[in-house]
Amino acid sequence: MSAQQLSDLIRFARHNSPYYRDLYASLPAHVDRLTDLPVVDQQEFWAANALHDSQVLTGPLSEATVYKTGGTTGSPKFSVYTRDEWRTFVTAFGEGLVDAGLRPGHRVADLFYAGELYASFLFVLDSLAHAPVDNVRLPIGGGAPPESTIPTLCDLSAHVLTGTTTTLCRLAEQVVSSGARLDSVELLLFGGEALFDDQRRLLAAAFPGAEARSVGYASVDAGLLGRPVPGTDARVHRAFTPYSVVEILDDSTGEPITEPGRPGRVVVTSLFRRLMPIIRYPAGDRAEWTGTGQGHFRILGRAEEGVRVGPVSLYTQDAQDAVAAADTEGHVVGMQLVVRRWDGRDGLVLRLATAPGDDTGDRVTGSGRAALAEAVVAELETARPLYPDSVRAGFVHPLSVEWARHRDLAVNPRSGKLVRVLDERPTA
Repeated sequence: MSAQQLSDLIRFARHNSPYYRDLYASLPAHVDRLTDLPVVDQQEFWAANALHDSQVLTGPLSEATVYKTGGTTGSPKFSVYTRDEWRTFVTAFGEGLVDAGLRPGHRVADLFYAGELYASFLFVLDSLAHAPVDNVRLPIGGGAPPESTIPTLCDLSAHVLTGTTTTLCRLAEQVVSSGARLDSVELLLFGGEALFDDQRRLLAAAFPGAEARSVGYASVDAGLLGRPVPGTDARVHRAFTPYSVVEILDDSTGEPITEPGRPGRVVVTSLFRRLMPIIRYPAGDRAEWTGTGQGHFRILGRAEEGVRVGPVSLYTQDAQDAVAAADTEGHVVGMQLVVRRWDGRDGLVLRLATAPGDDTGDRVTGSGRAALAEAVVAELETARPLYPDSVRAGFVHPLSVEWARHRDLAVNPRSGKLVRVLDERPTA
């Protein structure tokens, strides 16, 4: 990134976007360093970027595509791309697909979700079309039932499946339970949500000859974030230089982190988007530099993905770690936190999914399932001792476990992503 490129973007945004003009009002006339700029407050940004009379846009909405974002974590918001911006977006991401494992001649099934202004299906399809290697695109979509998807994949001898982690796991569950064989599948490209070890076991059972990798790191609001880095850790990516700049900021001070292994929040600046400028925009994730290559960083999960149960704050990663420690034989293939309220107190239920035919979740009604449930609860209480303390004080109900199949886990109906936390407490 050149200072001229950044200073031109800042100057353009200040001159043409009322939102950025106000945000930068106290700054000197000429600014060419990101660290001289404030980080965008997401709530204020989206309040200013109303669908009508947006204060963020730098011009009239006369040539663009409108996409909806924020459907899994809050009220939907709208992002816009001109045709030139979209072309840059998908071309850069398409180049990254080669890092993810795309090879000439691969037949790729796009299992992301389409419609209702959702971007992922079209984005991946266009990225494949702009990739630097020939490929055959199979636009199946995530809304197609597994019962029809599996024969289509067999008939067309698909080599690559790409979709949300949840979509791939639900398909895998159907493959295992039906006894189908998809021997042609050699690559699973997941996106939109993390892939945990329990889910890897399910995918490996259904697609034993396939490797699971990140399709890439991007979002319709923040834009390009990270290209996959080949290797054993699918969480590691590198910035899409020269199209975007990724910073990792200290949680307390807001200062950029430069040393490896120190977690912070991800902030991105897009150098190619001018109609809806994205400058020091929080991506909503946490990450750390790896020190293994120029600009390499490891995604650590969502910045705010957790829940408060009475006086106790819990994060999904806490529960994932507890399951991983307790489930030494690999029975659990999915997890969801469910918060309920009864008898005047909150309570947390760990909804754990097991694979088809697994004795722990099916036929064993006593020792196997009960022992695993007790072990998971014990691990989580050890990691978060405030929870059992709050139980003894009468503030919350004891932790409990609810068994399910992966298909029973709740997903966002529009994006197909797993809803990690279900809050079923009454609001009135």
